[in-house]
Amino acid sequence: MTGRAAQKAESVALVVLDVDGVMTDGTLVYRGATEPESKAFNIKDGLGIKLLQRADIEVAIITGRSSEAVERRATELGISTVIQGREDKGTALAELLELRKQSAASVAYMGDDLPDLGALRLAGLATCPNDAVDLIKESVDWVAPLPGGHGAVRALCDFILQAHGVLANLQSDFQ
Repeated sequence: MTGRAAQKAESVALVVLDVDGVMTDGTLVYRGATEPESKAFNIKDGLGIKLLQRADIEVAIITGRSSEAVERRATELGISTVIQGREDKGTALAELLELRKQSAASVAYMGDDLPDLGALRLAGLATCPNDAVDLIKESVDWVAPLPGGHGAVRALCDFILQAHGVLANLQSDFQ
């Protein structure tokens, strides 16, 4: 594994994810006047997040929308830092880093659209799904081989774990 993105991935200690278009495919399904919207999450992405956590790499969420489904999924995955309703994702990430006394160089961020630009520019490793808008794809260090909601997060997790040299050991736990 070589290249600038792989070198940046070696120092990642925190992965921050957008939700719509990254953890989901970006489709919103409205159920009705009294029922909340629904979101579909990829199970492989969830296992990737769990593997990061086994390697002591934390995961956080910053999303522009607010959703009970996001809270539920984060709880299921053991993600304790969930920042919802923040369109100013660059500012939200900067606040998170200041609160944690963490450097931007130790953070990977995955986003897919214009509201993610500020966070992508701040993060040490800027990433996106392969169906992100063109301006985002031109602005990142690494583009996942898969679209949002269809394994892009898992691909990022595997990429980072490979850079840390622990992917094969984590995978062997399942063999």
